[in-house]
Amino acid sequence: MRASDAEQQAMLRALRLAATPGVPLGPNPRVGCVLLADDGRIVADGFHRGAGTPHAEADALARAGAAARGTTAVVTLEPCNHTGRTGPCAQALVEAGVRRVVFAQSDPNPQASGGAETLRAAGIEVLAGLLTKEARAVNRVWTFAWEHGRPFVTWKFATTLDGRSAAADGTSRWVSSAASRLDTHRLRALSDTVLVGTRTVQVDDPRLTVRDEHDRPLPDQPLRAVMGLRDLPEDRRVFDDSARTVRLLTHDPAEALTELFALERRHVFLEGGPTLAAAFLTAGLVDEVVAYVAPVLLGAGRTAVADLGVTTLADALRLDVTDIAVLGEGPERNVRLTMAPPRSPREDL
Repeated sequence: MRASDAEQQAMLRALRLAATPGVPLGPNPRVGCVLLADDGRIVADGFHRGAGTPHAEADALARAGAAARGTTAVVTLEPCNHTGRTGPCAQALVEAGVRRVVFAQSDPNPQASGGAETLRAAGIEVLAGLLTKEARAVNRVWTFAWEHGRPFVTWKFATTLDGRSAAADGTSRWVSSAASRLDTHRLRALSDTVLVGTRTVQVDDPRLTVRDEHDRPLPDQPLRAVMGLRDLPEDRRVFDDSARTVRLLTHDPAEALTELFALERRHVFLEGGPTLAAAFLTAGLVDEVVAYVAPVLLGAGRTAVADLGVTTLADALRLDVTDIAVLGEGPERNVRLTMAPPRSPREDL
């Protein structure tokens, strides 16, 4: 059983719908759905707009009404098979009289998977795996989180050309340029958690909020997480009311991520100092690295990352460069390097 040309085109449309800009971050995946008539005509389409809103299939079915009977549902993710804030989409497709379902990616969430079996049991034709790689890319972080049972971790840091995050006297503002700092806010907005250690809060007193070019906070803020056991003054800015903050009372990165996953967090933006970064790196819990490199030489001062236990070049932690960009103008220019540990074949699917 193969997908028709009309189904191929419908899946491309569903993927575009799934990636519609402006959908708020949350624990749910981004999903698109297109309903096709037998002649390839689009009857209706829909997409998921965030937690608590109708799923993509329910959105498309509502738009189609009675015309949904006998159609083919083309969906970017396997229809869910559980009742949460909304009902199971697999059952909704059965009740609507859909004849055939084509989906791209199987659902890695064990609480929601099984929709394909429900559809087949009801006599509906099911084709899985159409444009799977493209569908995984739409939900890259969400897919990783469910397949690994923990949030995806992006480690961001700023460094001089010789690998220093601060001068010998401790001064560190600003190693990165204004353009790099604005870009950091853009990346923060793509995560649902910003994580630092207690020392960063004590010494630097960061806000850890997402702000615009005029330093104004945006309406939707990621969770602020502070990891460590050190007592902190209540007047630190991370405890103000501009965003929610949680304390992670552990030094173990795996424990911290387990707690955040239980809080329905799927993407952690790690902005702590060199000690916290080294802890996550040595634990193998960094999935992406974003480095802002300034054309500055200090020769001494705090390093960008603490001891990784590497004593010989053969044991070095090597990364794949996935993107290079130059930010800013003139002497304020920085180079942004985006890197990742070598990927497993599974993550290339």
